[in-house]
Amino acid sequence: MEKKEVGERIRKLRIERKLTANALAYQAGISPTYIYELEKGEKSPTVEYLNYICFALGISLEEFFATSRPDHYADKLSLLNEDQKQLLNQFLNSL
Repeated sequence: MEKKEVGERIRKLRIERKLTANALAYQAGISPTYIYELEKGEKSPTVEYLNYICFALGISLEEFFATSRPDHYADKLSLLNEDQKQLLNQFLNSL
């Protein structure tokens, strides 16, 4: 994940949790300027600082870097017709 993607992910998670950049910075124990720079993709956080940010967001580092979301699959499943759902179910049961 590039620094711009990291910054976008931090911003997205922060907004989802209805936090201002200042509030996130305070809860993470880091500078608000640093949060702004991260979100703009100007800086790359160290693992230590990203861990502080994740803690403040209420997630783990693993969750931060997870590429697939459970609701992503729900979105895809909703596009299947009944025959496709049945075939998928048969396939999953065969595993």
